[in-house]
Amino acid sequence: QVQLVESGGGLVQAGGSLRLSCAASGSIFSINSMAWYRQAPGTQRELVATITSGGSTNYGDSVKGRFTISRDNAKNTVYLQMNSLKPEDTAVYYCSARLIRLGARHEDNYWGQGTQVTVSS
Repeated sequence: QVQLVESGGGLVQAGGSLRLSCAASGSIFSINSMAWYRQAPGTQRELVATITSGGSTNYGDSVKGRFTISRDNAKNTVYLQMNSLKPEDTAVYYCSARLIRLGARHEDNYWGQGTQVTVSS
């Protein structure tokens, strides 16, 4: 079994910062890319940021320059540093990981349970 557990969400005022973490655990052989997505009520899930195993990053247009994704491969953990938060950043944030389980021959995508981020104006 593989689990992704997010933490770090909460309530913050506009202009503030939060740092999200997501730790992957279980029978993992290797983790390739990791990512953060978010979903606000009544909207589709959107990509926030991705990071490869080598550290290459990509960001959604709405968060460029404000959010930073990073990862600690030794801890199987991905982070999302969110600065200059806006009310429109309010959403449930989900992490995902494309990984190969021990004994598996193919890559699968796994999701965390989500963590709520609320930005007040």
